[in-house]
Amino acid sequence: MRSESAFDYFAATESYLKRHGKPVAFYSDKHGIFRVAREGAMGRFHGVTQFGRALAALNIDIICANTPQAKGRVERMNKTLQDRLVKELRLQGISDMEAGNAFVPEFIEDYNRRFGRAAKNAHDAHRPLRTEENLASIFTWQEERKLTRNLTVHFKRVTYLVEPGPDTLPLAGKRVQVYESEDGAVELRCEGRALPYAPFDKSPHIDQGAIVENKRLGAVLGYIQQGQAERDRERLASKKLTLRQKERIVLAQQTARLPKAVCT
Repeated sequence: MRSESAFDYFAATESYLKRHGKPVAFYSDKHGIFRVAREGAMGRFHGVTQFGRALAALNIDIICANTPQAKGRVERMNKTLQDRLVKELRLQGISDMEAGNAFVPEFIEDYNRRFGRAAKNAHDAHRPLRTEENLASIFTWQEERKLTRNLTVHFKRVTYLVEPGPDTLPLAGKRVQVYESEDGAVELRCEGRALPYAPFDKSPHIDQGAIVENKRLGAVLGYIQQGQAERDRERLASKKLTLRQKERIVLAQQTARLPKAVCT
């Protein structure tokens, strides 16, 4: 792996599962990918990392080494393999990652032939993947958000507008699951079904004269009102405005709440 990000571990684990099936548990160190470092932390993921959440969805436990002896057990084989692999790469004249990855299967086969020993118990505890376990969906970055009454979802500084309709309007105010793939693709799901949406402008401001589809006009106006209300709150909290100026802002807010005739 080029790095140790959640998506890198997702890819490595997916490759392992497709080849061997699901183990009972993974034995690891205390890297932040595997566990929340701060004891008792809850946060937005309730004390579970994205990798831990994915393993839980597959009914796989993760055991973190808790003593220097256990840590050594995890790292001892890694040290042996890394030492031997580096020397084998030099003997083969390999100095780039692509060629190194292509050589690894040959190295593993030769290593196991020379040093492998038959297990005392030949039972394979790996479990097959179930048909409903969609690895492409499980190994995504997942967070939960609230769908506003204007059918908007905010995720990583982007606002997503859910298409209003008879199926989506009753979902206003409910919790929505956001699935983000490694390539940045986002999927919104609520109550087990995908929601049709369109990403809104990342900028917090609306371009003057912007063309908006009529069916999305309500959501866009709601978004504009939220921005205007936020700006008014900031101005009312400012010490630079006089009391008269603040009274005018409050009066304008009250006027905006009054029902108005609708022109067609």
